[in-house]
Amino acid sequence: MSEKSYPDAPRVAVGAVVLFEDKVALVLRGQAPSKGMWAVPGGRVELGETLQAAAEREVLEETGLRVQAGEVVFTFDAIERDPDGRVKYHYVILDLLATPLDPRAPLRPGDDADDARWFSRTQINQPDLPISATTRNLLNRLMAAG
Repeated sequence: MSEKSYPDAPRVAVGAVVLFEDKVALVLRGQAPSKGMWAVPGGRVELGETLQAAAEREVLEETGLRVQAGEVVFTFDAIERDPDGRVKYHYVILDLLATPLDPRAPLRPGDDADDARWFSRTQINQPDLPISATTRNLLNRLMAAG
């Protein structure tokens, strides 16, 4: 059983909303539970790591892009239960805004990301794009604010 399954306490994770001009960097998840879904880069916070440092590390690992992470813009729980009702996993996720240090650098998928791309607001609203409603709504709100 992995340390992610059936935890004794919630795990803290971050997501990074990397915005540049009118685009957002997204990764195609390569592993469960969100395999095949486009999402903001992110992952677990390591012991002794700040939220900003975790977001910056995760973006680098998943996209090859160096960023400066800023403020928290969204928080939510990701909880999955097994058929018996036991908590299979529980993450408390904090999404932070992030700015690319070199926005012209190519995105290179890595770690558990199968792909990494820049998306416009029009593209994230395509009905056939596999992206969660929560992520789509967050990105629409942040991209509309400019």
